[in-house]
Amino acid sequence: MTTAEHLDTIDRLRARDFPEVWGRSEVGTSGPGYHLAELGGSRWYGDEDAADRVAYEDQVSAEYEALIHRLQERWGRPDVFTLHSLKLRAEAEEMPQPWREIGGTADHLHLWRAEDRWIAVYEARWGADHSPQLMAAVTVIDPP
Repeated sequence: MTTAEHLDTIDRLRARDFPEVWGRSEVGTSGPGYHLAELGGSRWYGDEDAADRVAYEDQVSAEYEALIHRLQERWGRPDVFTLHSLKLRAEAEEMPQPWREIGGTADHLHLWRAEDRWIAVYEARWGADHSPQLMAAVTVIDPP
């Protein structure tokens, strides 16, 4: 996907109502008060060589940086958070979605407040054998 397509996805989610129960959507998952969008596909590495892994991860990082730049043009500088403490808290206490999932899969995120919604962009890691996946969250649920 291109940066323009990522922005379009985020804009559509900002305008969309939230469902009453969790479910899959055409771009990811949604639940009460949030939408999560899978902007870039995750790849299982399997038998790929190290050069292929690095090239793919570089591509995801470049898409991430381009998206951050465009969102910064819209809403100014984001708040950037390291999520190590959120991971620890999510293991020890009840945490609302989408923050539980974000904290369990991301090391850091970029966060903006746009009108009544939070927009977070981050790279999710689903495991050592998977590439990072570019993700966005749109939510009315305040960060913990």
